Amino acid sequence: MATRHQVRQAIVSLLYSNEINPVTAEFEDEFLEEKKIRNERKNEAQQTFKEVLANKEKLDEILKPHLKDGDFSKVGATELAILRLGLYEMKFSQTDKAVIINEAIELAKELGSDQAPKFINGVLDKIKGDL
Repeated sequence: MATRHQVRQAIVSLLYSNEINPVTAEFEDEFLEEKKIRNERKNEAQQTFKEVLANKEKLDEILKPHLKDGDFSKVGATELAILRLGLYEMKFSQTDKAVIINEAIELAKELGSDQAPKFINGVLDKIKGDL
C-alpha cells in the first residue's frame, strides 16, 4: 500500500499537471496506477485532488497576502501545488499542522527548487497562525 507521503507526491504532481493542461479522469487513473496508488489510497488521492481544485479560489485568497506582492506568477507551479495542498490539509483535515508543514517541506525538497523548502515553510508557518 502506498504511504501517505506517496499519496501527497501524487496529488502535487496532479495539481502541477492540471496547471499546464486540465487533468482528465483517464489520466488521473493511469497516473495513480503507474505510481501504484490503489484502493483506499487511490480514493483518498482522487478525493483530495478534487477538493483542492474545488477550493482553489478560497485557498488562493488565503495564500495571496502571504506572497510577495500577492503575485502568483512569481511562484513556481510545483511550489504553488505544494502550498495549495498544504493549506488545504491545514484547513480541512484533522492532521496536526506541524506534520502538514513538515510534509510540505519534504515535498518541496524532493520536487521544488533549492529555495522552495524555506519558502514553503515560511508561507505555511505564517498561515498556520491565521487558521
